[in-house]
Amino acid sequence: MSEIAAIIDTLESRVAKLIAKIDSLEGQIVTLKQQIGTSETAARKQVEELASMKEAYETLKTANALLGSDENKRETKLKINSLIRDIDHCIAQLAD
Repeated sequence: MSEIAAIIDTLESRVAKLIAKIDSLEGQIVTLKQQIGTSETAARKQVEELASMKEAYETLKTANALLGSDENKRETKLKINSLIRDIDHCIAQLAD
């Protein structure tokens, strides 16, 4: 009978260790999920900032070309032509 009691005690201690390990791993999962959320928020913020900077860069390029720079004249002319087409389209819709 003492052998069975020893086996039961061993099993109980192993189960207790496993439960403690499970609790520890669940805590790590919660921490990692929080870190993922923080990282995703930071990544979204960086993507938005990058888009904003790209837009500002394009605006500056256009302004620079309009001020007489020879580097981006073709792009500026294309942009102006696109804006003119958009305005013509709007006028045509208003006329209908």
